This record gives sequence, structure tokens and C-alpha cells, in this order.
Amino acid sequence: MITISLCMIVKNEENVIARCLNSVKDIVDEIIIVDTGSTDNTKEIASGFTDKIYDFKWIDDFSAARNFSYSKAVMDYILWLDADDVILEKDKEKFINLKQTLLPAIDMVMMKYDVAFDEHGTVTLSYFRERLSKRINNYEWKEAVHEYLQINGIVINSDIHITHQKLHPSSSGRNLLIYEKIISTGADLTPRGLFYYARELSESGRYDDAIKYYNKFLDTGEGYLEDNIRACSDLAICYYIKHDLHNMLKILLRSFEYDTPRAEICCHLGFYYLDKEEYDKAIVWYKIALQLEKPAEGWGFILHDYWDFIPNIQLSVCYDRLGNLDEAIIYNNKAAEYKPENSQVLFNKLYFKKSNEIIK
Repeated sequence: MITISLCMIVKNEENVIARCLNSVKDIVDEIIIVDTGSTDNTKEIASGFTDKIYDFKWIDDFSAARNFSYSKAVMDYILWLDADDVILEKDKEKFINLKQTLLPAIDMVMMKYDVAFDEHGTVTLSYFRERLSKRINNYEWKEAVHEYLQINGIVINSDIHITHQKLHPSSSGRNLLIYEKIISTGADLTPRGLFYYARELSESGRYDDAIKYYNKFLDTGEGYLEDNIRACSDLAICYYIKHDLHNMLKILLRSFEYDTPRAEICCHLGFYYLDKEEYDKAIVWYKIALQLEKPAEGWGFILHDYWDFIPNIQLSVCYDRLGNLDEAIIYNNKAAEYKPENSQVLFNKLYFKKSNEIIK
């Protein structure tokens, strides 16, 4: 059976770190905590789980801190978690089984990262992350922000999920400031850096700058396929916010250059035509979204609602606008199969009930 070192970097995580460590303490063989400047009780709480607590001066570089934490590991494999991550009981059982059965030839294990949820706790965004890696391979973290381990060797996908349970938002503007510090030195961002910088700009409401850097990223021609498609999706939203529907349509269609259609792209195209009140065209794209096979093993972002709930609820809207009440009810009922307590579903049910009463 393999042994596992848990390596974490933390700062001011007193509200969540015990929850995280309690969820993983029965899986790992050592816990390494690297603190980057806590002023709360993070280190005191962590000391109840491990005596391997190290200080690391923060230098605006997540990879540097993670690589330092990895340098302290001594077990066969290294697992990383953030302090607001947990391993749920069902996934803990799977993890223990993996630990008992993992073949020593395996270099890296990918695990699903569930990072966003609706109001009822259903996962809305997930993707694979490089989660468990063989220590003797000396994998290194890359990029100062939105860091990653370079993937190579024998890699397998696992059905284990790591659940992100954020209690508080990330430090406002922290990542943006790090990127802009890098740019101020005259250094060029990598293609990955351009992509994530554009996302940070968009999330900060700087849509003109986001558009500029999304396009710079795509024009490199060096982006990871799934990042290219996500960039097209995000860029389309930026264009819509800027009321630039012409470029919104162009960038959505450009996404088809990279791979087969993604449901979120088809739904954005549906919305493009819905917004123009061209409901028949919108219906085409929402139905295409429903016909696509949802990926199970890909390493890209999976925006789950776009593969089922969103196209169904939007088809209900389109058919209602066309005066086809029967089809509108059918698609609202299909949307209810995925989110029965959703406020829009419940509103539609009441609306359709009243409409039928008026017709009668």
C-alpha cells in the first residue's frame, strides 16, 4: 500500500482548516502545513493535527509556496488540498480503496474538483485536477497565479471528488495585482497567464481589458484546447455586456474551430437569438445542446447546467414566446427533472396553470 504526504499552503484559514484536516487525516500518512503569513489561529489549529508546520515568506507566487511544501514531503505520493477543500465521506471510502490498490507504476492521479454549486447544493462546475503525484518524480508547480503541476508519465482519472466549500470570497483583487506586478516588470505572460489574467479582468468588471487579453490568448495559438473553448465562451459574455452582438456571434462560432460543440456554446448561441427575438433559431441551438453527450473523462471545465437544465428551461421560454403552450410546459417539466425546486421552474408552473385556466 502506498503512503501519502498531504501538502498545504495556508494563510488565515482558522475558520476552515480543521474541517479540511478532519476530512483527510485518516487517509494521509503525514500532514505538511506551510503558512504564508497567518495572523489568526491557523497554525495553532493545525498543530492539533501535525507538528510539521513551516513558515514561508509570501512573495506573490503560489507555485513557489507549493514547491516549498512539496520539498518537505517524504512519503510515496503527494496530495495537495486548499484549506477550504474537503473530502466527503463517500469519496473518503474511494480514496482509501485507491490507496490500497494503486499500482506503483502510476505517476499521477487526476480527481474531479467540484467548485461551484446551486442553492440546493447540486454541482454546477467541476473539472479534473492533478491531485496525487509520485514524490520521486519531483513534479514542480508552474505559474505564480492559477498554478498547476505539469502532467506527464502514467496518468489515470479517478472517480474521487474533492469538494470546494468556500466560506468567504478570495482576497479582492489579489490575483489581479499579482498579474499586473508581473506585467509591470516587462515580463510576458504565458498563454495560460493571458487566459487567467483575462478571466480576472472580466470578474473585476474590466470588460474592455478582458476582451483584449482573451483575444491575445486565442491569437497565440498555443492554448490548451479546453481553455480555448472556455475563452470563447467567456469572451462572448464580455461582448454581450458591451452590446457588441456582432463579435459575440463571431467568437461563439470560432469555438467550433477547436473541437466538437460544447453545450455552453450552443446555449450562448441560443441566447443570442433569443435576445434578438428570433425564437425558432434559438430553439435549434438549445436542442443541439440537449443532443450532445456530456463528457465524463475530459480534463476541461464542465458547466453542468448547460447540458440539461438551462437548455430545457430556455426552450420553455422560447415556445411560450411563440405561443406554443403545450411545448413550453413539456420543456419546463423536463427542466424540473433536474431542479424541481428552482424558482424559475416553480414560477413557470404557476404561470402555465393560470394560462390554461384563462384558455379554458
